[in-house]
Amino acid sequence: MTHHNHRPRKGWAPVALTVAMACALAACKKEDATAAGTQGPQQAAPAPTPESVVAASVSAMSPDQLRDAANSAYNDNRLYAPAGNNAMEYFLALRDKQPGDAGASTALSDLLPMTVIATEQAISREDLEEAKRLVALIGKADRNHPALGRLKASVASIEAKLKQQAQTQQLSAEEEAKRREELAKKREEDQKKLQEQQRQQQAATDTQTQSEAERQRQAAAEAERQRQAAAAAEEQQRQQQAAAAAQQAPAPAPAPERPRPAPSVELRAISQPEPRFPPAAQRAGAKGSVQVEFTVGTDGSVTSARVVSSDASPQFKRDFEREALAAVKRWRFQPVSQATTSRRTIVFQ
Repeated sequence: MTHHNHRPRKGWAPVALTVAMACALAACKKEDATAAGTQGPQQAAPAPTPESVVAASVSAMSPDQLRDAANSAYNDNRLYAPAGNNAMEYFLALRDKQPGDAGASTALSDLLPMTVIATEQAISREDLEEAKRLVALIGKADRNHPALGRLKASVASIEAKLKQQAQTQQLSAEEEAKRREELAKKREEDQKKLQEQQRQQQAATDTQTQSEAERQRQAAAEAERQRQAAAAAEEQQRQQQAAAAAQQAPAPAPAPERPRPAPSVELRAISQPEPRFPPAAQRAGAKGSVQVEFTVGTDGSVTSARVVSSDASPQFKRDFEREALAAVKRWRFQPVSQATTSRRTIVFQ
């Protein structure tokens, strides 16, 4: 009976040893996974700076490539995102290569307010990575921007808050990935809302400008019509009074007729403001010319104006014509003896 009991114990020892080794290996793998999960967030990429925020692939492009890519991104509403493919980075790289490019400087001035708003939205949703990138873009565009100090302080405050939360909550890798995914979705939603708001504001401004220009044109035409009607009535009354006086008085001996001086129709400019260069055409480096026919009333103001012809690309033709007409309607001349029509060619370059 004793000899029979030794056999199970000899067979159990290898099994127990195998189980123990398997448990030890599993424990090691678990510790390695825990260590990897703990070290993962600490190995994040360094925060972008004004010197590094423009992607290397963008900086390697030629000025012409940058200008085309910038205009395409602007038209597609990729104003400041995504990283490496947005109008801000393209215009910043173009300005680095050609500091005197007026179109790049103008575009950056237009983009900065929207980038500031996007930064504030990233801070409010605690999207630290995006907020740092946008702050770096603003710093590169204008290192003395008045909002830069406030935004940096807000980013530092959020960063300290998130570090404290990470220490107390010990977010798992899955939770951190989910948080980043939610931040990315919120970032995209905020960008779409901001861009749609900007588009609606621009459309409203364009409509208001066109309506105001049409109202001024109609008012000027009505004023000229009333002036001409009043002048005609005054001339008719004068002729009637002269005829009545001639019937009552004896006819005087005819006096030698003196030659009347020819009415002055030479236009002498008092004020000729330059037309505004359309921002979109300026960013694209477009040029053009517009021939305008206009009529000057006796008081020296422009009573009407129309486009005779224009030489510009179809994309910006309407913009050039609109700005040319708006400028001509603000011109002023010395008073003339009669309404005078003239033509001028306005060049945009």
